[in-house]
Amino acid sequence: MLSQKNSLLSIALITTLAVGITSCGSGSAPTAQVKVDGSSTVFPISEAMAEEFQKANPEIQVTVGVSGTGGGFKKFCAGETDISNGSRPIKESEIELCKKGGIEYIELPIAFDGLSVVVNKENNFASCLKTAELKKIWEPAAQDKVKNWKQINPKFPNLKLGLYGPGTDSGTYDYFMENIVGKKVGSRGDYTASEDDNLIVQGVSTDKGGLGFFGYAYYEENKDKLKLVKIDGGSGCVAPSTATIADGTYKPLSRPEFIYVKKEAATRPEVKAFVDYQLAAANSKLISEVGYVPMPEDIMMLVRKRFSEGTVGSVFANAPKGSKVKQLLEK
Repeated sequence: MLSQKNSLLSIALITTLAVGITSCGSGSAPTAQVKVDGSSTVFPISEAMAEEFQKANPEIQVTVGVSGTGGGFKKFCAGETDISNGSRPIKESEIELCKKGGIEYIELPIAFDGLSVVVNKENNFASCLKTAELKKIWEPAAQDKVKNWKQINPKFPNLKLGLYGPGTDSGTYDYFMENIVGKKVGSRGDYTASEDDNLIVQGVSTDKGGLGFFGYAYYEENKDKLKLVKIDGGSGCVAPSTATIADGTYKPLSRPEFIYVKKEAATRPEVKAFVDYQLAAANSKLISEVGYVPMPEDIMMLVRKRFSEGTVGSVFANAPKGSKVKQLLEK
């Protein structure tokens, strides 16, 4: 499944068209369609869910596009899609865009992920980085100035620094910069940016001084090519894992992943069926299979309730740092 994801993701990004995932082994032509777009981080979850869902429901076709979280919201708020995948909560500017487009939405967290900082396999010195060191690397003031590993830490070697990361339309980019550099500050612009996480993997794996970041699932899939860096958020060095992401000890880079469902679309049987499928406890194993951490069942009960009651709006937009998912959903 994961190797197939790589090829599908590349096709989606190159063509900027939705990736159609068709049912296998069925002679029935789809008679209904569900359109999904947005985050490349959430893409593997949507793909896995769509594949299994369509085996049981060959009359429904689910198409999954990859425009990045920001790009996905632009399409969603214009009424072009039924579901928007987000690796961060919706922004105020996107809330206003949806208001202008007359789009009401239901906000549903579906999994946990931990942003992973990775370096080249030959890097034998950067086993753990402090958040202050990451800020020194990525802040806007570093542009054209911080170009060498020795500038980050005098103990590091005199080695050219190569930076790779998601583009500015990515929710992963937004989340990383807000938690490392500072809210709404942005980053240096002199790095290799791509909405295709596989290109970030390729860049770091072929650059001895390379450093990049993306979701934990992409590290898991490529751990033979990359070295994972532990992060010291003030309480010592912690590596991302399913355990540290789930319990919040991997901080400040643990985060929930979302789907946003257009309220009007949720009344259509095919959209409701696909969302219910994604939220079902029996299907949380698919989230684990693609390298993410399922939400605890007590949280998922609140998520299902939110969808079944058609509760619109966002409780995650502008939530204070450190807010717990369950507490926000219980508001």
